[in-house]
Amino acid sequence: MSIQVEPPKSFQDLVGFNRPEFVAGDASLETHGTTVLALRYDDGIVMLADRRATMGNLIMYDKAEKIVPLDDSTLVAISGSFARSIEVCRMLQHSFKYFSRMYLAPMSLEGKLQEISKALAANLPMAMQGIGLFLPILGAYDSKTDTFQVYFFDSAGARFTSADYACAGSGSERIRGIFDYVAMTGKPWHERKLKDVLKEGKTMLEIAADLDSATGGIAKNPPVVWTLTREGIDQIEGEPALSQPPSLSVPPPQR
Repeated sequence: MSIQVEPPKSFQDLVGFNRPEFVAGDASLETHGTTVLALRYDDGIVMLADRRATMGNLIMYDKAEKIVPLDDSTLVAISGSFARSIEVCRMLQHSFKYFSRMYLAPMSLEGKLQEISKALAANLPMAMQGIGLFLPILGAYDSKTDTFQVYFFDSAGARFTSADYACAGSGSERIRGIFDYVAMTGKPWHERKLKDVLKEGKTMLEIAADLDSATGGIAKNPPVVWTLTREGIDQIEGEPALSQPPSLSVPPPQR
């Protein structure tokens, strides 16, 4: 009995991209894989994020920007579906700017938090289907009370406040307990200097990169680092990763 095998009709058929696991809407096709941190320090908030975007077991991009300023006093770090997260962040930027121009005054912090919760709630049907899921963490400065706050959210838009830190992404569970350990064995985060907090934050990102395959890669591309202070938002340039990749140069022969 002979078995008839149809030849592939296209390159997609040949390499197997028409298999059932690659159908549209499959969550494994989403671009994600992240560890993002928000940490208080004595003069504000610092945010760190790895730069790898993955799709299943594929590394799609290793220079992703996962920290986005929404305005001069709010900074968001994104995890989950990268494309959907960027789309919502652009919508929030537009919403905050439209409000300030419409009413000639910036939107209140409570109003901004409500807008973020509404955006997450509106995205819930997509998240329930396994596509479009994203979880932001927010660093905010409230000029009315002269206070800094760190917030994190669930997929339905519920808001939670953290005094000194928050983390999200596939690598966050690997390092969640380290935040409390560092605070309990030394000064609270909000009493530390930026240099100290930055060092601890990079160490945690490196641990996440070692233990979470989706986060890996900070040795090749240093993490993104942003700060939020009373003066505004700034990106720290030229921050090297703690572990440098091994040198591939060949030493000259000895004579």
